[in-house]
Amino acid sequence: MKIKFVGAARTVTGSCYILEAAGHRFAVDCGMHQGNREIEKRNYNQINAYHPDKVEFILLTHAHIDHSGLLPRFVRNGFSGPIYTTTPTRDLLEIMLKDSAHIQEMEARWENKRRQRHGREPIDPLYDQEDAQKTIPLIEPVDYDTVFEPAPGIRVKFKDAGHILGSGFIELWVEENGRVQKMVFSGDLGRPNQLIIRDPEVVNDADFLFMESTYGNRNHKDESRSREELAEAIRYSYGHGQKVIIPAFAVERSQELIYSLHLLAKEGKLPEDMPVYLDSPLAIRATKIFRKYREFYDAESQEILSNGEDPLSLPNLRLTLSAEESMEINRLDGPAVVISASGMANAGRIKHHLRHNLWKQGASVVFVGFQAFGTPGRKIVDGAKEIRILGEQIAVNARVFTIGGFSAHAGQEQLLTWLSHFYNPNLRVFLIHGEYEGQKVLASLIRERFGFEVHIPEYLEECDLVPGEAVTPRLEPEKAHPGIDWDYLVEDTRNRVKQLVEKKERLTAMNWVHQTEIRDNLVDINGRLSQLLSEIYPDAGQQTSDH
Repeated sequence: MKIKFVGAARTVTGSCYILEAAGHRFAVDCGMHQGNREIEKRNYNQINAYHPDKVEFILLTHAHIDHSGLLPRFVRNGFSGPIYTTTPTRDLLEIMLKDSAHIQEMEARWENKRRQRHGREPIDPLYDQEDAQKTIPLIEPVDYDTVFEPAPGIRVKFKDAGHILGSGFIELWVEENGRVQKMVFSGDLGRPNQLIIRDPEVVNDADFLFMESTYGNRNHKDESRSREELAEAIRYSYGHGQKVIIPAFAVERSQELIYSLHLLAKEGKLPEDMPVYLDSPLAIRATKIFRKYREFYDAESQEILSNGEDPLSLPNLRLTLSAEESMEINRLDGPAVVISASGMANAGRIKHHLRHNLWKQGASVVFVGFQAFGTPGRKIVDGAKEIRILGEQIAVNARVFTIGGFSAHAGQEQLLTWLSHFYNPNLRVFLIHGEYEGQKVLASLIRERFGFEVHIPEYLEECDLVPGEAVTPRLEPEKAHPGIDWDYLVEDTRNRVKQLVEKKERLTAMNWVHQTEIRDNLVDINGRLSQLLSEIYPDAGQQTSDH
């Protein structure tokens, strides 16, 4: 039995694990890589690492795109087997994959216009609407706590992971050579006591555990104050006549925010004349699915419903489906709350709202989820003075709030509490779906508290799973992290600066108008270079915020 880590290895996106067991080849999750351009190239370049035409079936923990977003790419490249997941996840996937396909088509169209202007060959989208449509019939819903057999020698059960509607962690039993071994894939584990969603279930036995570690090095800031922090952002911007901009994932986070605003309205902490815009067609459609599956709500939400209240509604809630309605938000003066995707501010309508509001004194930007390294959201949270949005450098003058209590991920201590239920002293723990520095902290705590062996796999690492034996990873370092020729790049920059210095006399001999144009270009270049240097040598006083 062996596993290959083709995503979410020392990073938080692209979750996908290819397993070979009991004579079968299958995958757990099939997520899209998200982050900077180099990370996102993996979606195109590493498809051969998956060999989707040789994958027999896929087990999917939940609908978030970093766990499901490459499913249509798999189908485009030959996958035709069943995709097992829960019933709510099936419905969410139908809208999310179509939405993702639309984004892929639009981004390819924009890129090809740019390439055409430069005389370069066009590119194909990562996948298109047809690929997404072909994926939906492959999805086979299963109930929580129901054992099923996707292939001979392999048994599977989904249990509630408490992360988003329909999310599950996976218990997986494999019989080889007359011996049964058990694996558990946590998927994304939820934060206990979050709104709407039930708390994560627990499991107590396994030979191998593949556990997420998004918040491996920290707990969430005082979760009991999260709603009050949101109210503070509203008071601040309402008092300044400006907008509260909230980048939020369309599924679960947007619904929890509406629920929280519903509670704030009852408490008199949301001004009646302050409109709330849910500016995400995907979030609007997802909210309908949340209403459809109310039997999956937690006890507190069920009680609110039984009292005749709808926690996913507000008197001043406005749903904006069209692009024109979205643009109108930024043409309107006065305070408003704007909830828009994407949650890491790296795609979609939220980029336009940030472009119009991030530079304004009195505006607020509220981050309510994890911000992956390389995303615009992470740069803002980490204290950037300005960031590049839609080709323009935008100053960060708005007040920035990071509210960890809205996260759908368990914090460090909550992860350890969930892990404490495992009783097998020979349990082998693999930390996945986390950034390496945080994973090292969590690994140390696990060894200290429980004595379990812990391994932190690398991207594209492959290893055999043998109970009681040490992990011997097989790595592909050049494919996982292609080298960067810094000597060449730095020397090339040095030579260009040298040429500029040598041609200064020629510059001063040009006509004045031409000189001003070159000056302005050089000022822009120096500004970009200053930004680059600040990323290498950040301000000594700058602190990394809780994401």
